[in-house]
Amino acid sequence: MKHIKLGDLDVSRIGLGAMPMNAFYTGKDTDEAEGIRTIHRAIDLGITHIDTAEVYGPFTNEELVGKALRGRRDQVVLATKFGFVSHTGRAGSLDSSPASIRIAVEGSLKRLGTDYIDLYYQHRVDPEIPIEETVGALAELVAEGKIRHIGLSEAAPATIRRAHTVHPVTALQTEYSLWSRDPEAEILPTTRELGIGFVPWSPLGHGFLTGAIRSTEWFDDDDFRKNNPRFTPGNFEQNLRIADEVKAVADEAGATPAQVALAWLLAQGDDIAPIPGTKRVAHLEDNAAADGVELTAAQIEKLNQLTPATGERLDEASMQLSDR
Repeated sequence: MKHIKLGDLDVSRIGLGAMPMNAFYTGKDTDEAEGIRTIHRAIDLGITHIDTAEVYGPFTNEELVGKALRGRRDQVVLATKFGFVSHTGRAGSLDSSPASIRIAVEGSLKRLGTDYIDLYYQHRVDPEIPIEETVGALAELVAEGKIRHIGLSEAAPATIRRAHTVHPVTALQTEYSLWSRDPEAEILPTTRELGIGFVPWSPLGHGFLTGAIRSTEWFDDDDFRKNNPRFTPGNFEQNLRIADEVKAVADEAGATPAQVALAWLLAQGDDIAPIPGTKRVAHLEDNAAADGVELTAAQIEKLNQLTPATGERLDEASMQLSDR
């Protein structure tokens, strides 16, 4: 597995998002043991970048990751996130106050079974707390050795710049894939100017780009994709064209659609480290094999010209929390 740098943090260029193991993509077949096997297999394949968050569950995803990393903690770069859970009793969906951060990090450290977090993200920008105050609190945790690097998620360019003046930001995590290319306009140029690494979440379009999802009836009732605009009736059927176009390139390249979608992302720069999420060993192995897929210039151009997605990438409430 090849490696890249997020700032000065070395990671495998394909990581593992642990969220689907027991949060948001949940279903009848959720299996903690399989999640742990998947994490162990990821490490065996050379994947060093493991991503979770306290809100996944909440809390249970960090606990699962912590169990999986017992005895193997020093083999991975461990990333988690705070901010969607208030630890001060504050009303609303976000809390990045210094007091809440202090409680959040101690909880994450305990659940993850570690005494430091490699990469600690603010999950969404809190409009009530200046970013300078939040990053100042995180800088104190860096000085104390509780965290080693600071990350932001779904932050706007101006916010990234303000944060970076207080303490170096190592990575920005934002949705980026063949059907969500918004970061290319302003966010990627900003992170590159500042030397900040870029971590695409949902690099497979919530599984859509794999081509495996052909009907909205595929989702369990508790699967958040049922309310995602791109998966709603009408939009979903139009977006199937995108999956078909990706599959056509995959057939030409002798790879799977998931591998092609990831290889396209990797071809966008050596500062990009996607974290495809899965709870299954077979899907993990398929994703990891993208490290060896080299697309031709003509194939990349075909992918660049894909049919644009129909529908917003997130529901209205989630969009209001993004890019600010």
